[in-house]
Amino acid sequence: MTEWLPIIAALIATGALAGLLAGLLGVGGGIVIVPVLYFIFQLIGISAATAMTVATGTSLLIIIPTSVSSIRAHHKRGNIDSQLVRLWWPFIVLGVVLGVVFATEAGGQVAAIIFGIVAILVAANMMFRANAQPLFSSLPGKLWQSVIAAVIGLVSVVMGIGGGTLGVPTLSACNFPAHRAVGTAAVFGFIIALPGAALLLVYGSTPPDAPLGTIGVVNLLGFAVIVPLTVLMAPVGVKLGAMLNDVLLKRTFAVFLCLSGARMVYQAVLAS
Repeated sequence: MTEWLPIIAALIATGALAGLLAGLLGVGGGIVIVPVLYFIFQLIGISAATAMTVATGTSLLIIIPTSVSSIRAHHKRGNIDSQLVRLWWPFIVLGVVLGVVFATEAGGQVAAIIFGIVAILVAANMMFRANAQPLFSSLPGKLWQSVIAAVIGLVSVVMGIGGGTLGVPTLSACNFPAHRAVGTAAVFGFIIALPGAALLLVYGSTPPDAPLGTIGVVNLLGFAVIVPLTVLMAPVGVKLGAMLNDVLLKRTFAVFLCLSGARMVYQAVLAS
């Protein structure tokens, strides 16, 4: 039992922090869970490469139930563009499959570098372009849309994130209404997470130093502990966020994300 205590304590901390940040900052999914798991796993003696690989796979599994909840809420409000989902989903799945192959072959260090770079870009977007005007008047033609969808699927599964981190800014840049972009991206998250987690669970090769409860590269213990805690702590974050300055919170999170991303890149490059 003593072997399980450090990992359970680490997962409890991850779930509580991820839920609190999700409610506090209006962000969620892998962009919070992956870096927290990545650093906490290392604190209990797991290598950086394994920590990244397992954090990614576990995050994707966690996104499945959370995205279903989000989709239901957005569907009731009419915030999902069903036509765009029908056009994009095959290419998102194609990107997911290619991303799983790439992540499996490249390993955790490369995934950490990709996550770190994208996290820094997301932080910059959050810091400087939160209220900026759209870059384009509308989405491009279907050919370019299929390329964009595949890239979102590929990069998201490598990073262990859902559809919101890349989907929302992409749609917003193309003059998509904000609420509709968020609702549609929630569906993208489910389309990314379901095949991504399944492939990593079944075909992923479990690293020798993976934390207890890992099958493939997905930590089932982490899933069981983190999901209920995120649900429990998110409302606490919402209440706390209502008492604090929204702009300051977003900028604080952007700084946290930038520092986390930079450290992940530095650590991965140093280890290679």
